[in-house]
Amino acid sequence: MKQRNMVRWLFLLPNLMGIGVFALFPMAEVLVGAFRSAIGGSWVGVRNFRTVLSNRAFRLAAFNTGRFMLVCIPLLLCLSLLLALGLKRVRGGRQLRSACLLPMAVPAASVVLAWKLLFHENGLLNGVLEGLGAGGVNWMGTSASFWVLVISYLWKNLGYTVVLWTAALGTVSPSVYEAAQMDGADSFRSFWYITMPNLKTSAYSIAVLSLLNSFKVFREAWLVAGDYPQEQMYLVQHLYNNWFRELDYDKIAAASVLVSCVVLVLIALLRRAWDKEDQG
Repeated sequence: MKQRNMVRWLFLLPNLMGIGVFALFPMAEVLVGAFRSAIGGSWVGVRNFRTVLSNRAFRLAAFNTGRFMLVCIPLLLCLSLLLALGLKRVRGGRQLRSACLLPMAVPAASVVLAWKLLFHENGLLNGVLEGLGAGGVNWMGTSASFWVLVISYLWKNLGYTVVLWTAALGTVSPSVYEAAQMDGADSFRSFWYITMPNLKTSAYSIAVLSLLNSFKVFREAWLVAGDYPQEQMYLVQHLYNNWFRELDYDKIAAASVLVSCVVLVLIALLRRAWDKEDQG
């Protein structure tokens, strides 16, 4: 038995070494760097955190990032679930689900080009609005830029989330629905009392993945609007990029620790809410 356990650990050792070198060690370095100065590496305690929290750019970026998540994640979860339920009922739904994954395969440069064609002041969308008699909108220079960012996130992540919901829906046995129909349950009751309770565990995983993916919308926004986009489009990732260029590593480390703590707290609260729901 001991020899078998030793063999198992030997197989795991390369992966554990990779995790330690490329994940755990950088995380520890960032955590320590949050309490040290960028120049000289002297210990400064919580000074970096006070500097970050008093920084107007950080407060703006944190507010915009939080608002972005509060708007996008519920929209993404609801729209993708409705779309997954619809595709499950139509003929050829499997092919349509595969087509939904195409946005994830589109290169970022192509997405940026599409953005510019659609949302430029002289772009296609403003051309349609002017043709309908409505005035054009400065999409990237006003508060409308926030909704452009929302649309981009939904467009890119909707298909992937639909596939996740479809996999979760496939775990519910059709015989349960047949028994409910024999008892006189309509489609809404079947959805509310059968589908939703069976999706709770999957819904938690999908919600966490959507939360993490909401931090990956920076690339397209940066390529379209640059380092300093319209104020309501300025996210935490923009701030990291600007501080990195200015070599403010101590601020980046402190801000990263703060954001990581907030994300961990959100995930823990979500887990606790799910556990309470299951116990109830």
